Amino acid sequence: PVSGVTLVARPPMGQVAEGDRLVLLCSVAAGTGPLSFSWHRRGSAAPLATGPRYELQAVQQRDGGHYHCTATNGGSVANSSSLAVTVL
Repeated sequence: PVSGVTLVARPPMGQVAEGDRLVLLCSVAAGTGPLSFSWHRRGSAAPLATGPRYELQAVQQRDGGHYHCTATNGGSVANSSSLAVTVL
C-alpha cells in the first residue's frame, strides 16, 4: 500500500508574497506500482491538478487556503497532511 505521503512547499511553510511563485511537491515513503498524484484545496470538490508537482506562477490572494496531495497506486490511496498557504 501507499504510505508516508509528504507535501513540501517552496517557499517553506507555504508563506508567499502576492505575485510570487509557489511550488508544492508531493512524495511517498512507500508504495509499489505506478503512482499517480492529485492536488486538492479545502472547499474545492474537483482536483486542482495531477502529478507530483503543483506550481502557481503568480500567487493571488484567492490562492490562499489549505492544500493536500493524494497519492494512489490503483490499489490504495493515501493523503498528505494539510498545508496552510498564506498569501502575504
